Amino acid sequence: MIDYADRIKPTDYSIGTFLDTLLNKKYQIPTFQREVVWERDSVKKLWDSVYRFYPIGSILIWKTGLKLQNHRSVGGHIIADESEDSDFQYILDGQQRTTSLLTSLYGGRIEGKEEFDPKLYIDLSIKDVEEIDDQSYKHRFLFWDEIDDRGGTFAINSQRMIRFQEGVIVQLLEIKQNFGRVEKKLQSGKYPDYDDPIRERLRIIHNVLVNYRLSFIELKGIEVSEVCQIFERINQAGKPLDIFDIVVAKTFRIEKPEQNLKGFYLRELVDNFRDQTPGNFAKLDDLTYLQILAMIINANIADSGVQNITPIYLNHLRTEQIESVWEETKAALLKMFDFFENHLHFKGPRLIPYRYFYMTLATYFFKNSQPNYEALKQYFWFTSFHFDDLLTNTTQLRQGIELLSGLRTNGSLQLGRFLIDRQRLRTTYYSAQGRMATAMMALFANQEPRDWAEIDRHVLNDVYYTLGDKPNLHHIFPSGFIAEHPGANKLPVDCMANIAYLTQITNIKISDKNPVIYLRDYDKPRFEQVLAGHLVPLDVLDWSRIEQMPENALDVFIEKRIDLIIEALRLKLGGIQFDVIDSREASSVLPK
Repeated sequence: MIDYADRIKPTDYSIGTFLDTLLNKKYQIPTFQREVVWERDSVKKLWDSVYRFYPIGSILIWKTGLKLQNHRSVGGHIIADESEDSDFQYILDGQQRTTSLLTSLYGGRIEGKEEFDPKLYIDLSIKDVEEIDDQSYKHRFLFWDEIDDRGGTFAINSQRMIRFQEGVIVQLLEIKQNFGRVEKKLQSGKYPDYDDPIRERLRIIHNVLVNYRLSFIELKGIEVSEVCQIFERINQAGKPLDIFDIVVAKTFRIEKPEQNLKGFYLRELVDNFRDQTPGNFAKLDDLTYLQILAMIINANIADSGVQNITPIYLNHLRTEQIESVWEETKAALLKMFDFFENHLHFKGPRLIPYRYFYMTLATYFFKNSQPNYEALKQYFWFTSFHFDDLLTNTTQLRQGIELLSGLRTNGSLQLGRFLIDRQRLRTTYYSAQGRMATAMMALFANQEPRDWAEIDRHVLNDVYYTLGDKPNLHHIFPSGFIAEHPGANKLPVDCMANIAYLTQITNIKISDKNPVIYLRDYDKPRFEQVLAGHLVPLDVLDWSRIEQMPENALDVFIEKRIDLIIEALRLKLGGIQFDVIDSREASSVLPK
């Protein structure tokens, strides 16, 4: 049993010990650590911090028996351990510093700079400066291309080349491995005095190379879920450690034709599926794909060990499990995307009120040759608009999967009583980006709204969907107009019930005009049907025709539009007990 104090253990090693251990293949770097950006000034500044004995941050090491896919090399040096060892030490945070330290001393290869020599030299003639904005590190630490005078043809480096030949500019590795010889060259040359500043700086850098201690945090006996949390809190950039990356590394398998063993790379499978699938839904994030796989495996593979979608259970996913369901999962995903796009008329994920819908619906579509689309539409609207949050946690997720499993088995959907609150519809704002705002946007999109200026043009299309965070959402009562003419209105102008989808050109043309005025421009044959497709009450058109409206026109409009929203939902949920409450008036309960 691991002692609690050893689970998260701070420790330290010298630079030499760490790099020697790395080169002896005792540390591994998982493939999800893939964002090394090598910059010469950053490398120099790192070494300047080491030179001054400043801390350079902790390197996070995860000690585990879990086998992950690893980078074969770092900085051109092979570090991959091909043995069948059951204990691994993964560098979770510190690859950038590790690469910089390793290549500075031992050389190697920098990706994208294949002809560049990354070995670092120190110019012992550069005086120490203590100012905070000190730039001396750029001149103290040098790469060979800053020293080489190319046989005297590159005059800008001539003085440095002279200092190199005198032994004043020295390679760091030479100081580490042959300190006596370096010092003797200085002593027998121009610097015989032991206390000469040049020799003092040589002793400083030698002391650094021998005695500087790198800080490590070693994690041992810790599950993936906790490792992810620790990484996010320790990582200097605040970047989370993605469980998808861990599962990708863990399930990776190298192709071995001699053993008739196929390769497996989950990231490639998901990326290829995205690339080959049209529309916006395939752009779902990595975690959602992983959680969909987890729920399908849970539902279809006995004793899978994948009981939930939290990191601790996602870590239990195995290569052979994903392989066994992947092809049918792709088919299920395509059916789900088709359901959203062609049955509900959505153009992308921004209109899905609960992300757990992807898990419940994909599991339902898995190996399902006869899906009940009418029942699924009821399930979607019932769950999206219900007074209670029905799909916000993993318990409700399992209940949703069980509910649709019952539909698949028995042919019926047991949804129970539907309850909706008028007050919540009044006080739902687009800016909140919450479940109810998304549900209302989804309902408006489901009506397949048409443009007001060109009534044969559908407003929502793939291009429209990708325009931005608020793609041409129009306030029917414009914000600027209400700000200047508040009247007797009490309800908020940013209420979702005051929002409609329009094309950009129509939205710009309307601007902040009085609705009584701008609606006249569109009041042509079939315009009433167009407004009905937006669930817009015709009262506002009647006000335009008589050129006047009530002092509380916005309030009246919102209440009447809420009536239309509720009636649209009542039609979609036909056969289900449908009750409306108004929490603004707690005593008002209107069973229908």
